[in-house]
Amino acid sequence: MGTIVLALDGPITAAHVPWLCERLGVLLRGSDAETVTLDVGTLVAPDVLTLEALARLQLTARRMGRRIRLRHAGDELRCLLAASGLAEVLPVCPVLRVEPGRQAEQREEPGGVEE
Repeated sequence: MGTIVLALDGPITAAHVPWLCERLGVLLRGSDAETVTLDVGTLVAPDVLTLEALARLQLTARRMGRRIRLRHAGDELRCLLAASGLAEVLPVCPVLRVEPGRQAEQREEPGGVEE
């Protein structure tokens, strides 16, 4: 079982919501994936309509026995999810933080210790 990745951008308008749900349904009918990852990193100014769209997408997925997770959710969207009580319904993928250019520390003897 795999994962489908669907990128959302925009702002999302009311006219987009039915189309997004239909598109998700088409993708899920043609797949055995258990999870849909919605990449929301490029959503512009998330608002209540964005939350409605995400909740309806989750409902569409659940009706088909699947689930949705959000990836690259910004702080503003995370705050909206928490304030609306949807944070548990629309879980956010954990962020893996990697610091580029770092090297492993050299093991040094503590000062004042002789072998």
